[in-house]
Amino acid sequence: MADRSQTTFQRSKEPLLKMAAQNFPELKNDLMLRAARGEKTERVPVWVMRQAGRYLSEFRAMRAENEFFKVCQTPELACEVTLQPIRRFQLDAAIIFSDILVVPQALGMTVEMVPGKGPSFPEPLKVPEDMSKLDKDVDVNKTLGYVFDAITLTRHKLEGKVPLIGFSGAPWTLMCYMIEGGGSESMSKPKQWLYKYEEASHQLLNILTKVIIDYLVGQVIAGAQLLQVFESHAGHLCPRTFHTFALPYLSIIARQVEEKVRAQGKEPVPMIIFAKGAHYAIEDLAQSGYEVVGLDWTVNPKTARHQTQGKVTLQGNMDPGALYASKEEIRTIVREMLEQFGTQQHIANLGHGIYPTIDPDHVEAFVDAVHSISEEINLDSKKKN
Repeated sequence: MADRSQTTFQRSKEPLLKMAAQNFPELKNDLMLRAARGEKTERVPVWVMRQAGRYLSEFRAMRAENEFFKVCQTPELACEVTLQPIRRFQLDAAIIFSDILVVPQALGMTVEMVPGKGPSFPEPLKVPEDMSKLDKDVDVNKTLGYVFDAITLTRHKLEGKVPLIGFSGAPWTLMCYMIEGGGSESMSKPKQWLYKYEEASHQLLNILTKVIIDYLVGQVIAGAQLLQVFESHAGHLCPRTFHTFALPYLSIIARQVEEKVRAQGKEPVPMIIFAKGAHYAIEDLAQSGYEVVGLDWTVNPKTARHQTQGKVTLQGNMDPGALYASKEEIRTIVREMLEQFGTQQHIANLGHGIYPTIDPDHVEAFVDAVHSISEEINLDSKKKN
């Protein structure tokens, strides 16, 4: 484990951000918020997971001069990257530029972003005794305050154009990285913990859950208007282990974030759960306390609608690879997606993050198609009625 000073930056010298979080510009486009709350929308809102990223030349230019976590930990840089896709496309939400692995960093672990490989933990957790090295009494305002500063700054810089999404990795997904030490096809090491060290696994998941709750509440206080929880490695679990080691903690997060935000005198914000690969748990996710359930591209939208029975808004779920298609074909695929989901209680998105080799013009075609086709469907429906 590295000294915390090596893994996190200090908060900005001068309150970059003593711009009060109460004086944000008035929101001009609340489409995403209305859809998340299940209210009627004139068109389907759209945003893209990893919309600030390597497919944009301006992002690559910034990364050429700045190490990945430096961008995350410098509010001005994180803000600039967050705004890049908003300047290019008519998206209905921005998502703060950060990384799910800032939480393990806050717990005292060293995380490196290795070119061509991705995230790497030089000292992963190997046995339960290694958990003693974690800082279990994390003060998120100190260790993750740079994210809060970035959120507050970005809310001001957005000038009310669109709402801002905050996010965190989910406990099981973060546990995977902390034990596996990076990405993996099988996640065999963390899965071994579930069967070999069941009690220790729950201890670790509880530690993570507590920090995640405080982190998400802090993001709302800083100005986040929606929250997404990424359970990116749900697909490595079977139904039994998902219901034992993932779903209970996801439910606790949804409930306690709402309670703690209210206790701070703020209105709770809509929350999105995106559990990639958890096609077997859609009904349970719809009852876990989140307003929105994100779907990956393997899920049939009509099946998901049937399973959720209108209890939640659904988000997704175009295959990210479809953005390689021609612009005409993208419109066809978007129309099919919208016809399956319907145009209410739907937030259009990809079924996972955008690939770095996608042409930005095709992102624009996707966004424009969602807006124009959903408006057209709504108008046709209105005429029939």
